[in-house]
Order: sequence, then structure tokens, then C-alpha cells
Amino acid sequence: MPQMTVLEILNRTKAFFEKKGVPDPLLDAQYIISHGLKMKNRMDLYLNFEKPLTPAELDTLRPLVARRGNREPLQHIIGDTSFRGFVIKCDPRALIPRPETESLVDMAKDALKGIENPFVVEIGTGTGAISIACAKEIEGAKVLATDISDDALALARENAQTNGLGDDTKVTSASSATLSFAQGDLLDAVTLEAIKKATGDVFGEASTKIDCLIANLPYIPDGEKGKLQPEVDKFDPALALYGGADGLDLVRKLLSQTEGKMNTGASILLEIGSEQADVLKSEATNYPWLEWTGAHKDYCDNIRFVSYKAK
Repeated sequence: MPQMTVLEILNRTKAFFEKKGVPDPLLDAQYIISHGLKMKNRMDLYLNFEKPLTPAELDTLRPLVARRGNREPLQHIIGDTSFRGFVIKCDPRALIPRPETESLVDMAKDALKGIENPFVVEIGTGTGAISIACAKEIEGAKVLATDISDDALALARENAQTNGLGDDTKVTSASSATLSFAQGDLLDAVTLEAIKKATGDVFGEASTKIDCLIANLPYIPDGEKGKLQPEVDKFDPALALYGGADGLDLVRKLLSQTEGKMNTGASILLEIGSEQADVLKSEATNYPWLEWTGAHKDYCDNIRFVSYKAK
């Protein structure tokens, strides 16, 4: 019996994914097969279409294909994803960082221009992708990444180490920026001890205030439970998804905690759902110490972020 070729298994996998409702079935088939065959990238498939697959190779591919057919996220199967060019390990401990979220790092860089050794806090860091990018890309930044989930923080620390930022409570990048971690609920995690670890106490005072606050908090309304794509509904941690009746409970709570915690002119940058900006704008007067500075679009031209400045 002739052996199955790479092209044949690719076509069969694509058809199987189509039957299972997998988005982008061809692209995912390419990623799964190239990963399973230990190719450098999926483009190598095209150079090996006629290559016969050994029984051992087919045995390697079958469980991977089955997992994706069960709608397990591609990034969990492969094990990582790219975020601004940094390799970020992905597993069920935290949400998979999306390319659209990369814009938050650009917004932070713009907001911090001209500020020396800025103190940057990310609330709900998850995989650590945003904080890692900020520590890598913002010269001299003192980045504190927090999360309520110990599991997520463990993953974030692993990703920090993978990206050359070490694996201790406080880790240092080549750009003189630092990244540290703290566990807690929203700004309750930003204790005096956490601030000292994050900043190295270089400011000589315990009341160091935040120059940029970044958060991609759960913002899906509770009523959407069970209605999301299986990749999200079955495999993402619910703690990182749902934000109350209209999805904004945690956003409101965070904003209410910022009084007295921000330097004058400091920015708050939040990722939200595309339909939530108008609600937050209408509620901006609830936080008189903050100035609403707008809703912002992502790379796909969808409203994805809102921003505030501390007065």
C-alpha cells in the first residue's frame, strides 16, 4: 500500500477541519502538520508535497489533528504564539494574546515619550505578553505586571524567562528596563512592597505613582456564556473572560481605584469590547480625577481601546 504524502495529509486534514467548523481550516492544517513534522515553518510544506510520510510521522500527526478538530486552540497545540515578535507560551492558564492587542504597547510608548524611567503597571497580565513587550521596548521602564491568578503569573514568569528577562520576582532587560510581578485583585496588587520591587526604590519614597496603567480585563457580558467559539468557551479560563452584566464591572472597579495613584498627566489604557466605548465615555464624569481622552481603533479598524489621563 503506497504511503500517504504530505500533500495528501494536508488535503485530508483541511477537509476534516472544515467538517468540524474550524476557522481557517487550510491555514491551521498547515501549521499543525509543519509543527508535527518539525519543519522550520509552514512554507516548508510546499517544498515537501511529494514526500511520503512514515507510520511514525502519521502517529505523531493524528493526535494533533484530533485536538484541533475538538476545537482546542491552535496556540495550545503548538505551544506558543508571537506577540510583537516575542515568543509567548500559551496554555489554559491564561488567554491567548491577540495581534490586535499589540496596539496597547504602541499607545503606551507614545504616552510615555519624554518620561525618564516611567513606572508602568499592567493589571491582569495573563501570559505577560504586554508587560514583556513594554519592558523590551520602552527604555528604562519599571514595569509591574499583576494578576489575580497565581497560575497566570506562573505562566507570565515562564514567558519572561523565555524572552531573556529572567525568572525571579524582579528581572531586568538589556534596555535597563525592569519587569516584576505581583499577585492581587486589580490595584490592590500594587502594594508598597510591590512598588519598591518594581522600581528598585530608585525614587527614594514609598508613594511612587503610576505613569501608565494598562489593562486588558475581562469584558465579555455574563449573558454570552456558552455562546462563544468553542476555542474560547471550552479552553479559556472563565476568570479571564466575563465582566458582569454588561462586561464592564471590573473596568469600572479599576477606574474607581485610580484616584491618588496616578501622576498628573499619566495615561490609563484599556482594551474593551467594540460596543462598550460609548458607555464608558458617558460614565467618565464618575471619575472626576480623570480626563476621558478617547476611543481608539485596532489594526483591523475596530474600536478596541479607550484612554484616560490623570488630572
